[in-house]
Amino acid sequence: MKDSILILTGGGPAPGMNTVVGTITKAFIAKGFRVIGLHGGYEGLFRNNPEIEDLDFKKADSIFNRGGSYLRMSRYKPTAEDFEKNFNLSLFQDNQIKLLVTVGGDDTASTANRIAKFLVSKNYPIKNIHVPKTIDNDLPLPANTPTFGFNSAKAEGTHVATTVYEDARTSGNWFIVSVMGRSAGHLALHIGASCHYPMIIIPEMFNKTKITVDKIIKLAISSIVKRRLLGINYGGIVVSEGVFHELDDEELKATGVKFTFDEHGHPELGKMAKAQLFNDILEIELKKVGLKVKTRPIEIGYDVRCQTPIAYDLLYCTQLANGVCDLFEKGETGCMVYVDTVGKVSPLYLTDLQDPTTGKIPPRKVDIDGEMAQGVYKHIVHAIGAGDYEAASAIIKNPADYDFLKILNW
Repeated sequence: MKDSILILTGGGPAPGMNTVVGTITKAFIAKGFRVIGLHGGYEGLFRNNPEIEDLDFKKADSIFNRGGSYLRMSRYKPTAEDFEKNFNLSLFQDNQIKLLVTVGGDDTASTANRIAKFLVSKNYPIKNIHVPKTIDNDLPLPANTPTFGFNSAKAEGTHVATTVYEDARTSGNWFIVSVMGRSAGHLALHIGASCHYPMIIIPEMFNKTKITVDKIIKLAISSIVKRRLLGINYGGIVVSEGVFHELDDEELKATGVKFTFDEHGHPELGKMAKAQLFNDILEIELKKVGLKVKTRPIEIGYDVRCQTPIAYDLLYCTQLANGVCDLFEKGETGCMVYVDTVGKVSPLYLTDLQDPTTGKIPPRKVDIDGEMAQGVYKHIVHAIGAGDYEAASAIIKNPADYDFLKILNW
């Protein structure tokens, strides 16, 4: 029987998943290995009848440049009891699996490490190599190297946001554009900056003050008023979904927006479109302050996860997959594959990246003090400053309350 490798994809999709799987398949088949794809992410490893599929060259060649993930994904996270009672060790033994390749984010990487350690404890040594993906770009890769999928999602998100901005200019409206990214604001910042949106709200900009509903709303109104001073009656506000997940429950309840609640009494933000949420809150406040502005909500998230990868990610994911082969041949395990900007492959060991207490990989945040972010907020964003108070007082009361720098305590 041939030695085998097992590939699974976990978490949510990102452009380039199939490029990684297809490239790895082609490379290992050429070396005489059997390549097995596991459907359902980690859930399949804790079932008696996992759904597996042999991947051959024709299958790999037909999927490598497609969006989505041919191997169906899940967010399944095994418990300690799952390992003790339900782990399918025979899957590895019966198929002579020598390498487990996981494609996913930080949770997928952490679970891969647990599985490798568990197999060693069962006297079944196996190598595991992780390929880091996320459209959120929040895995801590060196030298600000992007995670795969980020650039493709940014390209499509920019296309959507550009079309929306043209609608704003054409119709004289304002659009509220919420962008996916629960832990970090990379995608929102890059899309907003690429389209020259006059306000971009991300969690990292509140580095010197607490995020509140009031501050988010004041930043939005600040931009609307500043544009009126410039003679511009349209625009758009990009807001990262992560902003809302850092708000207090009581603050959200006090907005007047109708929520559904979980069994603990927390607003179920996951069930609500963040753009609609922000739009509803903003409309209430605009009426209070007497500003007649038409706003419309737009969501950018699920529509960019399964798009066809752009050339950048097709090549990048091919390099990452080739790197998996190189690291396996060198005997590496318990690592993420890393490819730097000149194409050099190296391992990033999970034990070095994980928090020693939680075992999780901490997210990479936007460097809000870096030149890229500061350039956007200094030169692209429109908001009230100290020099606008007198003119703005004809539009809104107490314009100093809407001063961009004061709101953020910058």
